[in-house]
Amino acid sequence: MHVEEIVFFALAAVVVVVAVRWIAARTGLPAAALLTVAGIVYAVLPGPNVSLDPELVLTLVIPPLLYSAALDSSLIDIRRNLRTVISLSVLLVLINALLIGLGFSLWVAGATLAAGVALGAAVAPPDPVAALAVGRRAGLPNNLVTLVQGEGLLNDATALTILSVAVAAATGDVFSFPEAVGQFVISAAGGVIVGVVIARVVRLLRTLRNDPLSANAVSLAIPFVAYLAAEHIHVSGVLAVVVAGLIIGHDAPRSATGASRLQTTAVWRFVEFLLEGFVFLLIGQQLPAVVDELAAYETSTIVIGVAISVGVVLVVRPLWLLLTQLLPRSLHARLGGEAADGPTGSMDRGRQREEPLSGREVIVLSWAGTRGVISLAAIFTLPAGFPDRELLHFCAFVVVLVTLIGQGLTFGPLVRRLGLRANAADKVRARNEARSASVRAALDRLDEIQQEQHDHVEDEAIENMRRLLGQRMERYQRRLDLIEQSDSNEVPQSPQYEAALMVRRAVIDAQREELLRWRDASMLSDAELRTLERELDHEERLLPERPAG
Repeated sequence: MHVEEIVFFALAAVVVVVAVRWIAARTGLPAAALLTVAGIVYAVLPGPNVSLDPELVLTLVIPPLLYSAALDSSLIDIRRNLRTVISLSVLLVLINALLIGLGFSLWVAGATLAAGVALGAAVAPPDPVAALAVGRRAGLPNNLVTLVQGEGLLNDATALTILSVAVAAATGDVFSFPEAVGQFVISAAGGVIVGVVIARVVRLLRTLRNDPLSANAVSLAIPFVAYLAAEHIHVSGVLAVVVAGLIIGHDAPRSATGASRLQTTAVWRFVEFLLEGFVFLLIGQQLPAVVDELAAYETSTIVIGVAISVGVVLVVRPLWLLLTQLLPRSLHARLGGEAADGPTGSMDRGRQREEPLSGREVIVLSWAGTRGVISLAAIFTLPAGFPDRELLHFCAFVVVLVTLIGQGLTFGPLVRRLGLRANAADKVRARNEARSASVRAALDRLDEIQQEQHDHVEDEAIENMRRLLGQRMERYQRRLDLIEQSDSNEVPQSPQYEAALMVRRAVIDAQREELLRWRDASMLSDAELRTLERELDHEERLLPERPAG
């Protein structure tokens, strides 16, 4: 493709991504499924298609997407649910790979165990993007969001390691089970170490991170540095990116300024929005190339291969979740370790220990296994001449389509039908209790300042600040009282609260209109207008989109 064609294609893709997001916001349909369908539609139309380059995807697309997801995750919550996260991201991936491998070796004519395991490793790791986008809109409880996030962050490293072992076995290299286990352990441990080292280095750059522009530059470079550094020493680059992102995201409230956090968050949301959009469009566009590769295969062979791949992916996940929840809790602790009994677990062991999943939660989590671009990128890395390479490509593509479109379109209705929603009142209660605690800490600090008798601090300034904090405390307490008086899990709405929001928005709009009038009358420069607008924008951002807390 010429430069002009590439630019035109990129602009057209942006238009499609924006249009699909608009449609998804108004219909409630998942954007990932709609974008994949749009990619398929484009693929069957006359004109050039974009081929999926696996190395490009694994190096330039997957690291920033994983890093952004890790920044948005909770290291504490993942640690609290570590047993289930490891169960899904390591053991379930391994079981999927082995079962698909056995199925191919037994029932697909001419297929080998290694070829089947390679396919199983590629399609085993779910991509949580589609499920979380729909789940959050449907009000998925926090514990399920954590499990989907944690599984999606860690399972890619397991899958890619198993894939590399299967490729080595299928291509005739010397293979032994102990060496394969050792390779997995070294790859995982090395990835974790590289991620920790990268996070420690970033801590040393705290001075740079205080500047918003420098913070953005460092943040955008981190996933690529972590991935390339780990791959250079032949350990898991994916795990290095995830570990670095989790630690840096956990440290961000202490190590970065407010301005840096605001700008970095906005930049990563934009990067994630565009990359995810391009990725799902790219998935759909692989259809013609994948179908064209099947000419040499019997229809029965294709059907059996697809049935094994899709069947294992859809059936094994709920069975595994059900089995792990039926095991005695003492066995759970021995298998997964008491994740909560660390430095922080001793403070509140009751709240830190992982709770078992309910039946409805098992059903929802079972249906959250949508596959995505990493499955295709992984299977496309198979070298030329790999046994049944073309068939494996098609089976992986069908698994991605069935889960991404089938499960993606039905996930939201399933969550709503089961009535499995987060307790909105508890969320608002926790936020307002934390706000009240922060105000009490601020009032205590004011008392300390007054007792220290700072000559440069006037008593009037302290009293004004104390009055402002007191008003905030009263507002938070009114919200807490309203929640306590309600028997519903939903957030009770107060007419006074809604009226106050309306007044604050109206005042901000009036201020903004007056500033524009000054600019248009040449009484205020555009540069000064932008400075003053930024102040109003930050004030407006503090307001909720709807009165929910």
